[in-house]
Amino acid sequence: MTDSAAVAAVDHAITSRMSARAFTQQTVSREMIADILQVASRAPSGTNTQPWKVYVLQGEPLDALVRKVCAAHEAVRANPEVAKQYEEQYDYYPEKWVSPYIDRRRENGWSLYGLLGIGKADKDLMHVQQQRNFRFFDAPVGLMFTIDTILGRGSMLDYGMFLQNIMVAARARGLHTCPQAAWNTFHSIILPHIGAAENERLVCGMAMGFACNVNKVNTLLTPRVSVNEFTHWVS
Repeated sequence: MTDSAAVAAVDHAITSRMSARAFTQQTVSREMIADILQVASRAPSGTNTQPWKVYVLQGEPLDALVRKVCAAHEAVRANPEVAKQYEEQYDYYPEKWVSPYIDRRRENGWSLYGLLGIGKADKDLMHVQQQRNFRFFDAPVGLMFTIDTILGRGSMLDYGMFLQNIMVAARARGLHTCPQAAWNTFHSIILPHIGAAENERLVCGMAMGFACNVNKVNTLLTPRVSVNEFTHWVS
């Protein structure tokens, strides 16, 4: 028999998840973070390899990383040649964009900038908003995820399920998150800062905390295509 209350609770945790881009300074206890990670670790992985490794930043360790990466971000803006020092370790996005993916990407970007009143010519404001990523959107908790370089592509699939579990478990506890690939460019700064070993690759970062409900940026709800558009019933 289906437990309707359990179904509703799980569905709400999933459907109420969003990428929050403004957080309050309300603290999140170490116990709650550990609880979320413990629940998330039940994610499936090929032959139970459990490829995830998590670094939790709060307080001064978080603030110090923010200062380092924001300084690098400013340096890149001042001199684009500096960007050559910061190249991603893996191709998160495609080298060539095609429809419908480029259309969705543009819709997402301009929906965000439009909500914030940032026009296409407002390069300074775009830079400031982009740097919000490197401040964890003021969240009190920053998470960095790494993977052993010896592992294959399938382990990244496993990792995605682990990350989703974290975000859903966080929602069940009243928290919000924002998974962030933006950090990947600055892995050469981040990995030494968190004490990662030479065989670790940065997968992504994530902001976690209580969403600031009075900030309009958190009213952005990205659309999803209908089930009929991405599902094919094979007969």
